[in-house]
Amino acid sequence: MQLSPKTQIAIGLAINVPSWLVAWLGPEPGRFHTFFPLWLGFIIAIDGLTRLKTGTSLFQRLGRRVIALFLVSIPIWWVFEAANGRLGNWVYMLPRHYPWLEYRAEASLAFSTVAPAIFVMSEFVRATVLTGKVRWLQIAPGRTGLMLISAGGMALFIATMIWPNVLFPFVWISLFLSVDPIVQLLDGRSISGAVARGRWDLVLVLFIGALICGFFWEFWNFWSMPKWTYRIEYADWFRIFEMPVLGYGGYLPFALEVFAFVALADRLLHIGIMNAIRFDKANVE
Repeated sequence: MQLSPKTQIAIGLAINVPSWLVAWLGPEPGRFHTFFPLWLGFIIAIDGLTRLKTGTSLFQRLGRRVIALFLVSIPIWWVFEAANGRLGNWVYMLPRHYPWLEYRAEASLAFSTVAPAIFVMSEFVRATVLTGKVRWLQIAPGRTGLMLISAGGMALFIATMIWPNVLFPFVWISLFLSVDPIVQLLDGRSISGAVARGRWDLVLVLFIGALICGFFWEFWNFWSMPKWTYRIEYADWFRIFEMPVLGYGGYLPFALEVFAFVALADRLLHIGIMNAIRFDKANVE
């Protein structure tokens, strides 16, 4: 029996709100393990709100495949963790020493919520804020052009690793430029394909969805433990929570990278995630 949207929202909030309170107020050591349930509850509630608005939602259409979306999310953020080993743009404040395996297991559980959060929020944005088409420039390179863009994106990522103090902002766009053209070449659901038709609403939906998620990531992080903080060259001023205000701009291309990575994994592994998403389509279609 399928839960009603209101029941789903209630379950999400019943997980999210207590986790939020424990994350900020304790007790210990319970507050050290709240990231996953806090975000799981948030994701369930937002997905329920979309169902309430439209009669359908990403989780409903994915069914059991929703587990795959959480699993695909884990290596995506580990890529950025590996890059940050060179960049040093964020550091984690931990309440105690974590053994190697325990740290990676708990971190992976937390990272599993990243892509689902952006995707369900983008579905909600598409259902409520940006429902129509947004047309702008058509950028439609051929196969050679796509391969050159992909190679250029990888070259930019490598350059960022070589000169991190100067090029660190480009980590948030270089991997998108590397991956998304490959998805298009594989005939997958890509942002390249959308802008080739002059359709920019997918980009805007992801931007808005990621900014909303970014606000809540930073908001809930601020009084939590463990938590993260930032060290950003040339932009370390006017912080909103722990994040310098200019750093929020990184959430925009990050959303595009997450979309591209999920689309690539889906295309290569034939999971069926991208067949369930609708935020890349206008509701008027």
